[in-house]
Amino acid sequence: MHDNAYSEISFDGYKAPSFLEVDGAMDVGIEMHSLSKTYNMTGWRIGMAAGSADIIAGLGGRVKTNIDSGAFDAIQMAGITALTSSQECIADSCAVYEERRNLLVSGLRGLGFEVTSPKATFYVWMKVDDSMEFAAKMLNEAGIVVTPGTGFGKAGGEGYVRFAITRSVERIEEALERMRGVFA
Repeated sequence: MHDNAYSEISFDGYKAPSFLEVDGAMDVGIEMHSLSKTYNMTGWRIGMAAGSADIIAGLGGRVKTNIDSGAFDAIQMAGITALTSSQECIADSCAVYEERRNLLVSGLRGLGFEVTSPKATFYVWMKVDDSMEFAAKMLNEAGIVVTPGTGFGKAGGEGYVRFAITRSVERIEEALERMRGVFA
């Protein structure tokens, strides 16, 4: 199963790959997608799965029917409108996130941190020595919340913190200014 909910949020001409592009993938797996990220419908919980017909049948018949009774009609209508309307809103959102990403990455690098500019999603990951220690310092000394990577698993997440670029340019500038007061 491939969670591809962020696939449309990409930058610099990058196109996020789909698991289903791999030969034979349709026979062995499914890909999950959500309208939450692409259309800024966070919390509305409407999505879809594509791929193996057998797995989809199991998902729908054995799992989904036992979890809930369906999405609220208004959310379904909003989803239909999102999918059938002009898709310019996606490019517009990506431009906003790209501006925020560029500001945050530049600001973090200016403070001496090691940061790779992401090609996609609305998160920026930054290398640190201890993710919990760094997150606590950010919260306690700068009043900024970052997500410690250890929450994503010790194997791959520890040693990083995650910043969300879902806030305005002004708030990101404010956060960088607060960080300058702590790390300068």
